Amino acid sequence: MNKAELVERIKEKTGFSVKDTDDFLKAFTETIEETLLEGDKIVLFGFGTFEVKKRGAREGVNPFTGKAFSSPETTVPSFKFGQAFKKKFKSVVE
Repeated sequence: MNKAELVERIKEKTGFSVKDTDDFLKAFTETIEETLLEGDKIVLFGFGTFEVKKRGAREGVNPFTGKAFSSPETTVPSFKFGQAFKKKFKSVVE
């Protein structure tokens, strides 16, 4: 599903106009980005948690060349699905 399809599906569920739905989606994603850049996390109970995690430094090997490389510590955005969502998804898939 791409952004236009997501906007259309949300529009159908809410009855909002395409413009209002697109504006909402843009504000929602920008708010998530801004919050994570500030170092905070967002918890949507029943759905999941957006947060920033530190990935430690590590040594690796390029599988194509076999050369060793060093990867520095980095900070990355992360999303973890909530238990309620996992249970709902699992019941639908099985």
